[in-house]
Amino acid sequence: MSDSPGTTNWAKLLFLGVIWGASFMAVSLALRGFTPMTIAALRILIGALCLLAVIRAMGIALPSLRTSDGRIIWACAFGMGFFSNALPFTLLSWGQTYVASGFAGVCMAVVPLFVLPLAHLLVPGEYMTLRRTISFLIGFAGVVVLIGLDAFRSAGTDFESLARLACLGASLCYAIGSIITRLCPQVNMLSLSAAALLCGAAMMTPAALWAEGVPELPAMQPLAAVIYLGLLPTALAQVLLVQVARSAGPAFLSTVNYQVPVWSVVFGAALLGETLPPQLFAALALILGGLLLSRNRRARGLPVKPLR
Repeated sequence: MSDSPGTTNWAKLLFLGVIWGASFMAVSLALRGFTPMTIAALRILIGALCLLAVIRAMGIALPSLRTSDGRIIWACAFGMGFFSNALPFTLLSWGQTYVASGFAGVCMAVVPLFVLPLAHLLVPGEYMTLRRTISFLIGFAGVVVLIGLDAFRSAGTDFESLARLACLGASLCYAIGSIITRLCPQVNMLSLSAAALLCGAAMMTPAALWAEGVPELPAMQPLAAVIYLGLLPTALAQVLLVQVARSAGPAFLSTVNYQVPVWSVVFGAALLGETLPPQLFAALALILGGLLLSRNRRARGLPVKPLR
């Protein structure tokens, strides 16, 4: 593994930030023709089919169930399918019916901060040092500013407040998914990702059909948005992040978390004409400041959540 990221890896990282940042705008467009659970199910199903085709073309097999390690890997894939795909995609799709896409994107900057205390509890050798504790507190202050105290005082009648909490809940799901990925036995990451998406599709497809029924064919714009969600930020992004993680390391890859909220705000404001809450930029500064403080020159870095 190279210590220097190189121009190619920087270009891939920028592209990852753009396509993940644009995914929140795509969800807003998809909601014009699809219901939230259906959006989650379709993007996972499209992503799973694409990744299965990719690993088949590359001669990579899905994890085996014949060995004890293989069964553990499939258990991890099931956990990733739920926490990294099915649940957060549903929470974000529902949340974005009430909040701006830029707001949902900024919530994703919280993922690495959630990882810190979870890693302290669950990952051997990952401890909450004084530096990390301070960074977590700064970032958490940003979360409070972002969500607003009214959300925590909500009696359940304000759907916007609940939607803000749903977006934050999706960030927590992604953090749990990252921990599961970190604890999974060594296996080809594309094989693991395909297995995780397959598990996610097996969960979400029947759930969406039961809750929302068979969707009617919508207008071209929502349909194109769902196809984009499945192909780029779900399937293609997974291939790219594996390449970057292998050649430049997970610590370098984790810096994509600085980009995603910025791009989500840019796309939401410029292309959807969203009016963003005034506290958003102060919250973003606190969250990214805490994230920056949590990093150090020798940080190993946990995997970022790969499937937005």
